[in-house]
Amino acid sequence: MDLDLSHEQRMIRDTVREFAREVVEPGASNRDESGEIPLAIMQEMGQMGLLGLPFPEQWGGSGGDTVSYALAVEEISRVDASLGLGFAAHVSLGCSPLYLFGSDAQKSRYLTRAARGEYLAAFGLTEPEAGSDAGGTSTRAQETADGFSITGTKIFITNAGHAGYIVVTARHGEGISSFIVPAGTPGLSVQCNYRKLGMRSSETCEVRLDDGHVPADHILGEPGHGFRQFLEILDGGRISIGALGVGIAQACLDATVAYAHTRRQFGRTLDRFQAIQFKVADMAMEVELARNMVLKAAWLKDQHRPFATEAAMAKLFASEAAMRASLQAVQVHGGAGYMRDFPVERYMRDAKLLEIGEGTSEIQRLVISRAVLGVR
Repeated sequence: MDLDLSHEQRMIRDTVREFAREVVEPGASNRDESGEIPLAIMQEMGQMGLLGLPFPEQWGGSGGDTVSYALAVEEISRVDASLGLGFAAHVSLGCSPLYLFGSDAQKSRYLTRAARGEYLAAFGLTEPEAGSDAGGTSTRAQETADGFSITGTKIFITNAGHAGYIVVTARHGEGISSFIVPAGTPGLSVQCNYRKLGMRSSETCEVRLDDGHVPADHILGEPGHGFRQFLEILDGGRISIGALGVGIAQACLDATVAYAHTRRQFGRTLDRFQAIQFKVADMAMEVELARNMVLKAAWLKDQHRPFATEAAMAKLFASEAAMRASLQAVQVHGGAGYMRDFPVERYMRDAKLLEIGEGTSEIQRLVISRAVLGVR
C-alpha cells in the first residue's frame, strides 16, 4: 500500500494551490456578495488544462488521472467553493457523459472544445418532481423525421447559462435516454435567477425545453440507457463533491487555527484553551479522514476497479465533515464568525449544499447500505 502522491500529482496540486491563492482567493468574498460568475478565471483554468484535466489529450484534455483532478478540486474549493462547484460540474457532469458514452464524432465536436475551456458544459437531470428520485424524469423526447423534439423543465442546473451544450435526460420510448442539446437550440431557454443561501457565485439555472429540436445524431450512447448512464456519471461526480468538501473543511481548519493563534480571551490566546484544542483536533482528524477516502475512491476509479460504494462514502463523509467543520469554525470565531468580515460564515453557507447536491446524504446512505447488505 503506497499512500504517496506521484511527482506529477504533487506538481498539479502545488500548481493549482498557487493559482488558487494568487488568482482565485483575492476576489472570492466580493463574488459571493455580488453573485458574479468568475468566467475569466474559468477561462484561465481552461488555458491551464484544468477544465479537461482527467481526459485524454486526443479529446482536448490534459491526460491526467482522477486523483489529480480530485486534488485540483480540493485546492480551488479551499479558497472559493463556488468556483470549485462550477469546475466540478463542468468536468464530472458536463464533460464526462461525452467522454464515457459519446461517439468519436460527438467527442470531436463538443468534448474537445469544452475540455479546452472554450465554453462550459452542463448536465440537466434534476426536475421539479424528480430530485432524489431521478428515475421519475418527466421530460420527454419524441422522435421526428430528422431527430428528436424534447419538452420539459430541468432545475438547479450548474453552468447552464454559459454552457456550449447541456446533456439532458428525457423519457424516450419505454426508458430514459440522454441527449446533447447545444446552446442556441430552438425551444431552449435558460434562466439563472435563483437566490441561494450559499455557492452564490456558482451559476445555477432553470432549463426549459419547449419542443426543442436536436438532430438524430445527438442522442448520447444507446437509446434507453440514460438511467444507467447518469448513475455512472453521478458515481464519478461524487468523488469531486467529496473533494470539494475536503477543500471547505480544510479552509475551516486553516481559519480556525489562524484565529486561535491571535484572538485573546482571559489573558491568553484561544489556542491555549483545551476546549478549542479539542475542536481543532476533531476538525484535523475529519479533514484527513475525508481526504483519504476521497483519494481512495479516485484511485479505485483510475485502476478501473469498482468504486461506487467508496465514492458514496467519500461524498457522504466529506460533505458532512465540511458542515461540521464550518459550524465549529464559526463557533470558535464567536460573534466575529457570524459577520461577513471573516470567511467562515461563507464556508458554512457553502458547505450545506454538499449534503444535498449530487445525491443527498440520505441517498448516499441508501447506496452504501444496499452495497453492504447486498439488497436492492
